Amino acid sequence: MKYLVVWMVWLWIGLWPCSMKGASWWVYGKCEWTDIQSAIERAAPCDTVWVNGGVWRVDHPIVIDKPLVVLGKNRPIIDGGGGKGDLLLITADDVELSGFTFRHMGINYVEDVAAVRAESVRNVYIHHNVLENTFFAIYLAHVRGGEVAYNRIVGGAVEENNSGNAIHAWYCSELRIHHNEVQGHRDGIYFEFVDESRIYNNHSHDNLRYGLHFMFSDDDVYYQNTFAHNGAGVAVMFSRRIHMWQNRFMHNWGGASFGLLLKEIYDAQIQGNTFSKNTIGIFVEGSNRIQYRHNLFRANGWAIKMNGGCMDNVITENEFVYNTFDLAIQVANESNSYDRNYWSEYSGYDLDRDGVGDVPYRPVKLFAWVVQQTPEAMILLRSLFIDLLNFSEKVSPVLTPAAVMDHQPLMHPLLQ
Repeated sequence: MKYLVVWMVWLWIGLWPCSMKGASWWVYGKCEWTDIQSAIERAAPCDTVWVNGGVWRVDHPIVIDKPLVVLGKNRPIIDGGGGKGDLLLITADDVELSGFTFRHMGINYVEDVAAVRAESVRNVYIHHNVLENTFFAIYLAHVRGGEVAYNRIVGGAVEENNSGNAIHAWYCSELRIHHNEVQGHRDGIYFEFVDESRIYNNHSHDNLRYGLHFMFSDDDVYYQNTFAHNGAGVAVMFSRRIHMWQNRFMHNWGGASFGLLLKEIYDAQIQGNTFSKNTIGIFVEGSNRIQYRHNLFRANGWAIKMNGGCMDNVITENEFVYNTFDLAIQVANESNSYDRNYWSEYSGYDLDRDGVGDVPYRPVKLFAWVVQQTPEAMILLRSLFIDLLNFSEKVSPVLTPAAVMDHQPLMHPLLQ
């Protein structure tokens, strides 16, 4: 038994090289070490390098090339001085970076330079930092098992073509991105070829393009995030088995803005989310086998706008409240289901009092179809003529898709 315990301890140390803390090295003005890079070079693997306050101007990136814990005390500032290179580069596994402020990077039109970059490593933990006025803020490439948490990232992006992303991940896996506040960048969080990762409890707002943008990324989960006041909320494209739970998509307004864009998505779950005051709550194109359940759509222009190539989708037990258009379908498909939702505009009756309307509901208005063909017709939205048009189509449907029908509309809200 004694040998088994010893073997397990050594195995734990081998798997987690910095689980046994080493020596501490201090860097500050009156210390033996007055240069961060020199202290890192002198430290042994698994040591801790403390940087105590001050402003540290860097002309070349600080490189962490061994397993280390690098901590800031009294919020030391790493200042790029408007230069066009990385500020800090992580090239070793098992690195922890916390407690710093990174600021003042210039725009680089040739390279995607970042305040903090980690490349081809495992188990990096970047947390409790502030990043201000950077190009790309945190950039992960070929990282496995990384964690980016409790950071505040504020940019001043004005145009998409000369701005970077707040948290950018490329060819990574098993990431955990959580409890970050990101704003003022091109995209708040960007994933490309990132698998088996989690994004949760982030607040991504006031970004030029998307609050969250990911492509070609499978088996990811994002939940309990808030995406507000972005050019558009979230874009998820060319991915499989994406689960989106309990997020808030709010105030994403604009001529082509939406809370959530789904393009070429398969076998996903969209559950328990709130879509409020977006031009389009969810815009869907070419996406199949998606479950939409327990979502609240409130005061959007369009709650769901579905283009062609969408099959075997289930929209059930959702709440559609005071949207201009609850549903717009470009090409109706009989394989999709729309049953057992609550529609605030449903005016049917429930004689047997089982909570389900006795008359089916057609959620696609004739005027929604007209606007899809002729967008300029939107100017007539509040006119009496349009009310009569919608009523006549409701009584005797001719142009609206017959396959789009809730056969069991709910009489009472589920989620409020």
